This record gives sequence, structure tokens and C-alpha cells, in this order.
Amino acid sequence: MVGAIIVGLIVAYVYCWFLKRNIKIKMPAGVPEGVSNAFSALVPGAVIVTGAAVVHGIFSMGFHMTAMEGIYNVIQTPLQSMTDSIGGAVLMCFLTPFLWFFGVHGSTIVGGIMTGILQANGLENQALIDQGVQLTVQNGGHIVTMQFLDQFINTTGAGITIGLVIYMFFLAKSKQLKTLGRLEMVPALFNINEPILFGIPIVMNPMLAFPFIAMPVIACVLQYTALYTGLCPLYGAVQVPWTCPPIISGFLIGGWRTALLQVVILTLSFLIYLPFIRRVDKQSLMEEAKTEKEALDDEW
Repeated sequence: MVGAIIVGLIVAYVYCWFLKRNIKIKMPAGVPEGVSNAFSALVPGAVIVTGAAVVHGIFSMGFHMTAMEGIYNVIQTPLQSMTDSIGGAVLMCFLTPFLWFFGVHGSTIVGGIMTGILQANGLENQALIDQGVQLTVQNGGHIVTMQFLDQFINTTGAGITIGLVIYMFFLAKSKQLKTLGRLEMVPALFNINEPILFGIPIVMNPMLAFPFIAMPVIACVLQYTALYTGLCPLYGAVQVPWTCPPIISGFLIGGWRTALLQVVILTLSFLIYLPFIRRVDKQSLMEEAKTEKEALDDEW
């Protein structure tokens, strides 16, 4: 995956470099555009193919490996090791809600960078299983995989906001939060929470910044500890769609212990968000009362 990204960037850069400097085979006027474009690509294409052959020769004859194997050993393996550490996992889980807080789609950005590496971790775990080796950390199993991110850190949406939704659905006093709670309850079960990210809002709201960013980090540490100590099994290559509801997804990827861990994290979400959403609810209630009073004054 990393090799494909590097090759794609280099090929595109070299091709554009030649065309921008007009280094190409120029055809006389009257030649059809499709034919002219085909000849324009010959010079940069020849340079790219020659360069690829040279790189392949250097790696195969000098290092007795392919270029992709070299990239994997030098870049991807250290990246996978870094992401599989507690520090790398916490950083990944911190960045998603942190970016969301500023209105940037943190799930897409972090997922776009990490998906290839995390899936590679899961495939290596599955390779151990296929070899008949017990999947443990001691046997080289990876802790941080795609399931680690999708079924725990982003469960019920970025920030693990199910605690907010439960409060708004059952306990909220302000009309705004009650309405949003009824609107968001079903999407939250399928890990979608944009209605409350922009509806409460959570984005750019300092009153909810701490639990929104802290909750995924807490879930990360708990899950990492459970997997590292063997309380929950490591994940193989079995993945479920990111929209799969929590607890069900836990059973599918790791059995009852993984589902129970999800229950613990969802419960913590309610407890951690509770004091903060109460303040937001109280403020919204006061604003609604003020608006109603002003409306009555206008009528008189």
C-alpha cells in the first residue's frame, strides 16, 4: 500500500514535469487531438519506464529484493510497528475527534492514512491463524487493526457520542436536545453522528471539547490493555462494515468478551459525557425560556 502511494506520486510528478516544460513530441497541425496526445505521452512515459527498470535493477542486483520489498522493509514495517504501540494508537485516537472539533472530517482523514496499515496488521494476524499459531502478542500478533478503530474508537460515531444521545433521548429538558436526541438515536446505532456534531453543536463547542476528545483516548487505552493482557482476543482478518451496530459487531469480530468490552465503553461514554451535557442542556433551557419570554413581550 505504501509502495503504491509512493509510485503513484512519483509517476504523476514526473509526467506533469515534462508536460509543463513542453518536453514532448510535437505533431504538425491537423493531426487529430487523440493521436497528438498519445505522442505527447511518449517522452515522459519512456522516462518513467526507464527509471522503473533502473530502480528494479538496483534493488534486484544490489540488494536481492524487489523495490516493493525494500519500501515495505524501510517504511511500512516501521509504520506498522509504530501504530501497533500504545503511543501510536493513542495519537491516532486523539487526532480523529481533535480534527472533528475544528470542523474537519477527522474520521476520513485518519482513516485514509491508516486504513492500509491497519488492514496489513489484520492480514498478518490472519496469517498466524492460518499457520496454526495461537494469535497472541507474544507470538507476533498485532493489537491495532482496522477493527480496533472501526468497532471501538469510532463506534456510535466519532467521539463515541452515544452517551450524549442517551441523555438527550431520555433525560434532556430543553426542546433542542430532546428533538436532536429523537433524531440521532437510530443513526447512532449505525455509528453516524453528524446530526449532533453540527446540531448541538459539538464542533467548535468548548463546553463539550474535553469529553469528545477524551472518550476515544480512554476507549483506546482500555481496549489496548484488554488485548495486550489477553482479556479479549486479538483480531484476525474478519471485518464487519463500519456501520454495523455495536455489541453485534463485537460478537462478530471477537466473541462475547469483545462485545462485553464494547458495553463497558458505551457505559463509560454516558458517565463521562453526563456532567458536560447537563450544562449544555441547562444553558439551552435558559435560552429557550428567554426566547419564549421575548416572544410574549412582543405580542403584548
